[in-house]
Amino acid sequence: MPGDFLEVQPRDFNPKAITGLSNEAREAVNAALRAMSTWRNEMADTSEKNGKRVVEKMAAAAAALGWPEQIVDAARTQLQSIAGTQIRTMDQMMDAWEEQLKLPGAKTASPSAMLSRLKALPGLGPTAGWDAFQKGAMNPLQFWMQLAENSQKAWADAFALWSKTGKPN
Repeated sequence: MPGDFLEVQPRDFNPKAITGLSNEAREAVNAALRAMSTWRNEMADTSEKNGKRVVEKMAAAAAALGWPEQIVDAARTQLQSIAGTQIRTMDQMMDAWEEQLKLPGAKTASPSAMLSRLKALPGLGPTAGWDAFQKGAMNPLQFWMQLAENSQKAWADAFALWSKTGKPN
């Protein structure tokens, strides 16, 4: 259900029969995509709930400090961008998997189209995204830590803007 903070629709994964895969492979693929879909939807719900709460608290704090509304607007934009990037990244990864699985002989089809889609993860740039994804294939925690680092950088930039805006000229 869309909210005031983040306009994201839930995404369902409906397992489909995938030709050319063993039962074990089909079950593994379905489990992976179902888990990613669940994670993505939970991330959207959490971002909506916490995003609204945090922005309300920031607005109250900014008003108490006499700061202009533009500060809260900038923070809201950054938070929405961070949350949206995470969700778009999950969607892009799921889309790439699903498109690959729709190909005839999905198990033996060339993964080049799938790799091309994964190389351009949103918000990370083509090279950084691919490097992060390659590392993520070996270490998923490292991949998500890279996303967290980028989020922290966005936060630091927002707070730097706040501190500059809050100081008299």
